[in-house]
Amino acid sequence: MNVKYKFLIIISLLIICFLLDIFSGSVFIHPHEWWSLLSGNDTESTIFPLFIYRLHKAETALLVGASLSLSGLFMQSVFKNPIVGPYVLGTSSAASLSVAIIILGGAITGFNIPEISLVTAAIIGSTFSLIVIIILYYRLKTPLNLLITGLMFGIFAGALINILSYFTQAQNLQQFVFWSMGNLGNQASSHLIIMTLILLISFVSSLFLVKNLNALLLGENYAKSMGINVYYTNMFLLIISGILVGIVTAYAGPIAFVGLAVPHIVRLFFNTYLHQILIPASLITGGILMLFCDMIAQVPGSSLSLPINSVTAIFGAPLVVYLIFKRK
Repeated sequence: MNVKYKFLIIISLLIICFLLDIFSGSVFIHPHEWWSLLSGNDTESTIFPLFIYRLHKAETALLVGASLSLSGLFMQSVFKNPIVGPYVLGTSSAASLSVAIIILGGAITGFNIPEISLVTAAIIGSTFSLIVIIILYYRLKTPLNLLITGLMFGIFAGALINILSYFTQAQNLQQFVFWSMGNLGNQASSHLIIMTLILLISFVSSLFLVKNLNALLLGENYAKSMGINVYYTNMFLLIISGILVGIVTAYAGPIAFVGLAVPHIVRLFFNTYLHQILIPASLITGGILMLFCDMIAQVPGSSLSLPINSVTAIFGAPLVVYLIFKRK
C-alpha cells in the first residue's frame, strides 16, 4: 500500500478517535448538541462545562501521546535499542521524586515544605535531571554508559520514593498514588498551549535531523564518513526527549508504554526505518493510541473511571510482546 494512503488511514483514525473520545463517557452528548456547543450557540447549556472538560482532556491525550511517541522514537534511535522508552534516562523518575518530596516529605519530617504546585515540582525535578544528563553525556561520551547511568538513577529514585511512602501518612500516600496513576483531565488552557508549543518546536527541529538519523541507521562510522557530528546529534535528541518527557510528566503524570510501543507499531505498519516517515507517523499514531486508551479508561456508559496509566500498560505490554514475536 502506498505511503500516502497509509498516512490517510492513520489521520482518519486520529480524527475518529478524537471525536469518539469527546462523545464517550457516563453522559452521552448527542451529535446535534455537540455541534451547537462547538459553534457557540448553546453556551448556557448544562452540558457545556462537560463538553469543555472532555475537549481539553482529548487535546491533552493527543499531545501526551504524540510527545511520548516522538521521545520514544528518539531514544530508540540514540541507543539503537528496540526496548528503550522515553523514561529510560530517569527524567520522569526525577519528576516523580520531586512530587513525592512535596507530598510525602512534609508529612514525615514535620517541616513546612514550601507550598508549590505539583506541576512546578515535577518541572524542577525533570529540569535538574536533564541538566545532569547533559553533563553526564559530555563526560561519558557513549550512549551505552549514559543508558546504564539513567537506569540506575531511576532505580535509586524509586527506592527513595518507596522509603518516603513507607513512613508517610495514608492520606498523603493516597494523593501521591493518584498522581502517579496519571491524569489527562483538569488541564488549564495555558498548559495545553505550552505542551503544543514544545511539541511543535520539537517536531520542526527533528525534521532538520532526518538526514542524520537515517545515516545513523547504518552505523556511527558511516555517519561520520558523511560528515555528521554524531555526538551533537545525540545530544540534541537527548535534550528534546528530556524536555518532552518532563513536560508530559509535569502536566499528566508518568504515562507508561506509549512511547515504547508506538515506534514499533509505526515501523511495522509502514514497513520502513526512514525517519521522514517515522517522525510524523509516530506523532499521529501516538495520539491515536492515547485517545483510544482514554476512551477505555472512561468506561463508556458507566460512572467509573480507570487510571489512564494502568490502561496504557494493559494494552501496551501485550502489544510490545506481540511485536517482538512478529519481528522475531
